[in-house]
Amino acid sequence: MIKKCILGIVIGIFVFSIQINHTYALTPASNLSYQGIDVSNWQGYINYAEVRNAGIQVVYIKASQGTNIKDAYFDINYENAKANGLRVGFYHYLTATTVEEAQEEATFFVSVISGKTPDCKLVLDYETFGSVGREEINAIARNFMERVEQLTNKEVILYSDLSNAQNIFDRSLAEDYDLWIAYYEDRNNLINIETSWNTYIGVQYIDRGRVNGINGSVDRDLYTEEIFLNETSEIPNNAENTSPMNTESVEYIVQSGDTLSAIARRYGTTVQEIVDINNIQNPDLIYPGEKLRILTNSSIPGNEERGTGSIIYTVQRGNTLSQIARAYHVSVEHIVELNDIENPNLIYPGEKLRITESDVADLSPVDNTIQVYYVVKEGDTLNGIARRFGITLNEILEYNDIQNPNLIYPGQTIKIV
Repeated sequence: MIKKCILGIVIGIFVFSIQINHTYALTPASNLSYQGIDVSNWQGYINYAEVRNAGIQVVYIKASQGTNIKDAYFDINYENAKANGLRVGFYHYLTATTVEEAQEEATFFVSVISGKTPDCKLVLDYETFGSVGREEINAIARNFMERVEQLTNKEVILYSDLSNAQNIFDRSLAEDYDLWIAYYEDRNNLINIETSWNTYIGVQYIDRGRVNGINGSVDRDLYTEEIFLNETSEIPNNAENTSPMNTESVEYIVQSGDTLSAIARRYGTTVQEIVDINNIQNPDLIYPGEKLRILTNSSIPGNEERGTGSIIYTVQRGNTLSQIARAYHVSVEHIVELNDIENPNLIYPGEKLRITESDVADLSPVDNTIQVYYVVKEGDTLNGIARRFGITLNEILEYNDIQNPNLIYPGQTIKIV
């Protein structure tokens, strides 16, 4: 009898230990069989033929952000990735602070991707929360994803870093939506880490990868087969979005007598940008009837409702307000108003100017000599700030001589470039 009791206790302990291990296990839903990247306007023009030849099979493309920011390269990335046989997915960067705003962003996201045919599940990228509480964060995420599913009839998943998957997103959300996790260490460690999820269907394993066909760095990913939609069809235009998009692209048919410089002036862009986007070998040689993809910008400078956060610029010797305004795609008047400048012709080296209160991710300077600073908001993380600006955490740590990446304060000024 005593032996049976001891045996029962041993078996009970063994079963209990298995249950504990299962609770803490975070493993891929199936084999991580598909090489992928996720891209946005930060990568600029991408040669997808070279990307495909480098072994990439899946491309997640940033479509939109907030309620009126369409990624400048969305259409181009979609068309070229599809043309080269890559399987594509779309993601939206959420900035909502209320359930109502989340539903507006969902409607906008669907309006941007309508008419496109994704191969992969749609993605919510939600990683900065400001002062929003945990319960509200989960309600915002759920409302966004439910609204997108309702409008598209397609599955939606959540992109999250490990910290948010552990501490922010709850188990009820995990039960209904799959996870694409950002984790840059040994993936085998995930089996010992507790999160609201037990499995993931994608892992972003490096944020500074290199792939042929892409200038500079790019996020690298691995996906399981569960990342793909069960049914692929065109996204219907069920979203009646009324917000003006700040960025869009158009197809222009070259007319007799056209030059690239004249086309660039007409659309407020540059010859070099047209050359890069359309992979033109000789800028002096274009033909009537040739189709060119042109990026346009229809945003109204000074629209301060496009996001949260700030850009602070330190004036350099020789700068003028018009030069700074052009670099950031805003008006001189906007900078004058924000900074209460009495004489627009009189600025001083070392003077700090607030450039905009619009979202920083779509206002990176075109002039690489310009220094960019970010003012930390409540709820910000260095990892989230780095992703928003398209740089690495290590770069932020190095630029700012930060010893503890988990210790930043609201109001702190962070150097970006």
